[in-house]
Amino acid sequence: MRAAVLRAYNAPLSIEDVPDPDCPPDGVILKVLACGICRSDWHGWTGEHPRVKPGQIGGHEYCGEVVEAGPEAQFAQGDRVIAPFILACGTCPSCRAGEQTTCADQRLPGFIEPGAFAEYVAVPRDHNLSRLPQSLAPEMAAGLGCRVTTAWHALTGRAALQAGEWLAVHGTGGIGLSALILGRALGARVAVVDIVPEKLDLARALGAEAAFDARQGDVAARIREATGGGAHVSVEALGIPQTVNASLDCLRPLGRHVQVGMPVGHTARMEVNMAAVYAGNLALYGTRGMPSWRYPSLLGLIEAGRVDITPLISREVGLSQTSDELALFNGPAPPGTAVITDFSA
Repeated sequence: MRAAVLRAYNAPLSIEDVPDPDCPPDGVILKVLACGICRSDWHGWTGEHPRVKPGQIGGHEYCGEVVEAGPEAQFAQGDRVIAPFILACGTCPSCRAGEQTTCADQRLPGFIEPGAFAEYVAVPRDHNLSRLPQSLAPEMAAGLGCRVTTAWHALTGRAALQAGEWLAVHGTGGIGLSALILGRALGARVAVVDIVPEKLDLARALGAEAAFDARQGDVAARIREATGGGAHVSVEALGIPQTVNASLDCLRPLGRHVQVGMPVGHTARMEVNMAAVYAGNLALYGTRGMPSWRYPSLLGLIEAGRVDITPLISREVGLSQTSDELALFNGPAPPGTAVITDFSA
């Protein structure tokens, strides 16, 4: 099969013919229909993700069609499915409690084992998969894979965002735009922060009531003024000290900060304003991914037309363009997200 392989950090991926994957007994082989290109993939490409080593095939935001099923699999040949990026075991105490994102025995295609920057991907533990609705195009489903699902769980499973509350979103990439769209669907009022004017314009067009350029002064103070005392919930979507502290500082008393951006490599440890946490009685939530059992709640909103995720996808690219898209994350990336839909190009 054709795949994009990491051979050296910060270098173009090698487009190679590699052996087709073997089918797991408890899983399936998918013909990849679409795969998103995510900032988490960039962390691995730059060498900052501790689990991603040369030889890895990245790609964790994927959907596909089952072409082979193992003897213990729940899905069958011809089924079209969507995958969370965390494949939980299903039997540990965390999984039994419905918290699959904290499973102690996770399988992670794209990070530890071969991912979906390829024509085919092996998916063990197919009990984590969800059937792809006929109304949802593959490129849209791939866009859900990490960004929309993570944002959905951050807002509803962690911060418990309520209608009428103010939501601040720091960073308007895929996660940030997802949080904006979903926050609006939940009835929240949304303020966004970025340093790319085109991204701020897109956020306004998608319903942000306030949009701030972080280069133009104290953004936390401006959010507190615009929201009449501060945001109730703030989502940090980049994983860097500047936006983490702005997120904490923009909250009103008893506000909830949700750490969605991945602090990894040189940002794994950072200095944060704990005085703001102490004085404001703030709550800090970490979040990573979404438990697979929550897919129906999200897909139901999309199928019912209550959530439109089409503005998230700005570019459909070929497999050979993956390196170019990863390199865009080296600086302020353009609006929208890229999805691989052509694995022959």
